[in-house]
Amino acid sequence: MIHARGSLCSIDLDERTTTTESIDDVLESYVGGRAVGTKLAYDRIPFDADSFGPENRLYFATGPFQHATMSFTGRMSATALSPLTDGLLSSNAGGFLSRNFTATGYGAVEITGASDDLVIVHVRDDGVEFEAVPDLEGAETSDICAYIEDEHDLAAEHTVTVGPAGENRVRFASLMTSRERAFGRGGLGAVLGAKNVKAITFDGDSTPAVEIPPIQMDVHREAAQSDHIMKRQGTSSMTEFASTVNALPTRYFSELSFEGAEGISGDRVEEKKYKKGTCSACAFACKLPTRDEGSGLETEGPEYETVMAFGSNSGVDDIVDVMHSNKRCDELGMDTISCGDTVAAYLASEDAFGDVDLIHETVEQIAHREGIGDTLAEGVARCHDDLEVEDWSVKGMEFPAHDGRTLNGQGLAFATSNRGADHMYAEFYSLEYPLVDEKQALDKEGLDGKPAKVVEKENLNVIKDSAVLCKFSRDFVDADRLETLLDADYDDLLEIGGEVVAMERHFNNQRGMDRADDRLPYELDGFEDALDAYYEERGWNDDGTVPAEAIDGDAAISTAD
Repeated sequence: MIHARGSLCSIDLDERTTTTESIDDVLESYVGGRAVGTKLAYDRIPFDADSFGPENRLYFATGPFQHATMSFTGRMSATALSPLTDGLLSSNAGGFLSRNFTATGYGAVEITGASDDLVIVHVRDDGVEFEAVPDLEGAETSDICAYIEDEHDLAAEHTVTVGPAGENRVRFASLMTSRERAFGRGGLGAVLGAKNVKAITFDGDSTPAVEIPPIQMDVHREAAQSDHIMKRQGTSSMTEFASTVNALPTRYFSELSFEGAEGISGDRVEEKKYKKGTCSACAFACKLPTRDEGSGLETEGPEYETVMAFGSNSGVDDIVDVMHSNKRCDELGMDTISCGDTVAAYLASEDAFGDVDLIHETVEQIAHREGIGDTLAEGVARCHDDLEVEDWSVKGMEFPAHDGRTLNGQGLAFATSNRGADHMYAEFYSLEYPLVDEKQALDKEGLDGKPAKVVEKENLNVIKDSAVLCKFSRDFVDADRLETLLDADYDDLLEIGGEVVAMERHFNNQRGMDRADDRLPYELDGFEDALDAYYEERGWNDDGTVPAEAIDGDAAISTAD
């Protein structure tokens, strides 16, 4: 099996020391990225750790595909105990960081302990340095990147930064990279902020050799030649379609379609796009540098999930207003989905949908924990009682778009996801709209036959997050190509994925999570039976817990024929 290379660099913030150790056995068994981060976190983070405490550990890892010249590979993974879900969680980000990370020569980097002073940690192939930066307290993303570029001649593509939200332990704070790209879900920015780290830089000239099969060039060529609508509109191209099929959350989930969808549609985003945007090595170029000429506002995006959270779910029908919310979340370092949904919950409590001034004011208050923002910074699961609104979250994580009341299999996938209400954990919505060919498509309604497919999709996405491969490669990298690219049997790859899902679940079980946490704020016909079938497919107990034997031993992998 082709896998990531390099040692583990462990950085102790308490002692300001660094150690290096071989993790060849972990890399060989778990490919790279998310699976490697999960295995290390499972073994090294205490089950009873405080997500904001020094005992929590944050892992960064890339995969073998970051050594390719193939499209869809400009991503990397981060893993830690989440302040939002209180469980083990991985998040990944696009941009240009991953190649600079591999240039350090490390297969993974571990951040432990906590610093007494606000610091930037510089990780290079010739060592690690700690820089005290008290003057950067409260600095926003672009200011941090400007400082690092001026003082260290490193562009934003070398950095992971924490905005004011991370410093203030907003539970859905993001890690930002390349200025506008985010390790968005789960609050990993607050983990780094709690460790008193303002930024991490990665640089070097020691990229390990990993040989990727020549089929990578076929993928790259097809991505370059594709005339996919996402090249023009990114994921915002989904907005009007989702509204038409009643899958677009509106006014804090009280409705399923939005009469103002045209004003926040992909067409409106495309009108504001002023140049192409992409991630490292990717010819698909689906990113969205946008500019509003009237106000001078520039941002990247908004993507569909942001359009939902700060648009339809907040009762806003002007794309420029959504762009402003998107920009401020990037600068302050917050997940646009969780932040937008939490703002929408507040609007519901105030009967203030569509109040753009209040929305923008509230975003600032959340990041700085001022006024009502201190309550909202805890997220919907922790503040909904105070607001006297329904709890629209799973395992503490706020919902994205692709509403499960219409896309029922995606609803089941929201419930089973160890990460909480996250659409990319199983990416089941793609089968039900559908966004795939007719042979793969499933009916939106009902749950019959879907639990086994949810399991397969969850397992497959572990491998994509470990390789690391963008989910939007789905039209270009099928099972056969994945086997060839990783020199491994597809079923064996799914087995590794299943072991990683079980590790996540078992870790969370030790923190008190079980079937009661696999729930939805709405009813689906046959849901309990489908949940039983899901557990049976995985070999788990009826109460949603994992038998110890299900995670024993290392995953075995065989070479594909």
